[in-house]
Amino acid sequence: MSTKKIVLVTGGSGLVGQAIQKIKSNYHYDFIFATSKTCNLINYNDTRDYFKKVRPNYVIHLAANVGGLYKNMSQKFKLLDDNMQINYHVLKCCYEFNVEKVISCLSTCVFPDKTTYPINENMLHDGPPHFSNDAYAYSKRMLDIYSQMYREQYNKNFICIIPTNIYGPHDNYHLEDAHVIPALIHQCYNSIKNNTVFKVRGDGSPLRQFIYSVDLARLIMWTLRDFEKNENLILSVGENDEVSIGDVAKHIADAMGYEGEIVFDTSFANGQHKKTADNSKLVNELAETGLSFEFTDIEYGIQQSVDWFVNNYETCRK
Repeated sequence: MSTKKIVLVTGGSGLVGQAIQKIKSNYHYDFIFATSKTCNLINYNDTRDYFKKVRPNYVIHLAANVGGLYKNMSQKFKLLDDNMQINYHVLKCCYEFNVEKVISCLSTCVFPDKTTYPINENMLHDGPPHFSNDAYAYSKRMLDIYSQMYREQYNKNFICIIPTNIYGPHDNYHLEDAHVIPALIHQCYNSIKNNTVFKVRGDGSPLRQFIYSVDLARLIMWTLRDFEKNENLILSVGENDEVSIGDVAKHIADAMGYEGEIVFDTSFANGQHKKTADNSKLVNELAETGLSFEFTDIEYGIQQSVDWFVNNYETCRK
């Protein structure tokens, strides 16, 4: 019988779950990757039965109903309802089965729309989120509240990580529902395939910090093993690594070998102009634990993402 502690990863087949699968051999744990096919987290009884069977020591909670700007704007109630249920059930079961540590994944999109920059861990609830993703944002804010209440009343080590925009292989490349980088990769691919112009929704001016999925996976595992404070933590590249959507589109065109014109369609909304996150707490905590960490360059990360999409076009989520 294995003496390794069990790490349950919800959302195990998603972008970040796949990245953790890629690096799991570097860690002395037994990993179990839950998917929507193995457990319906929207159903409490299914969730409880699954936890009873698995009996995890640690939980990395990644599962969520997620999407890009236009899904966030068009499916608000479903995003709110699904995610509220998922988060409530997972944390309730983590408490009931005495999980030692829970790391739940938020997003910088949950921060207030009107705020000062850079945003930090203490500013999460300082005002309403941007209207374009308010339903998803409020469900994630409640995940933070659930975690905080378990800490306060039961002294549980339930914390939240707050990554900036994640991208990488195994993403969802749906043209309407995906996040910006995978959606643009698919759009550029179609432009080459159909000999059409590469169109980008919005004017290309919004600024974002992007984190490569494998970088985030490594930071999550560091958070699990070495981050001992029972509090939230932003996982992000630095402020100087912020890039515009227009530049991202150009990087994708270069990686894909697209040589035509890039057209910005201003009839579509831009979304929030910027969400600049302060990663100084992460940098300081990494230094204290002696870990030297270098983030993947975005041009290299986009090339890896493009290559994976092209090589897995027939079977990937799209």
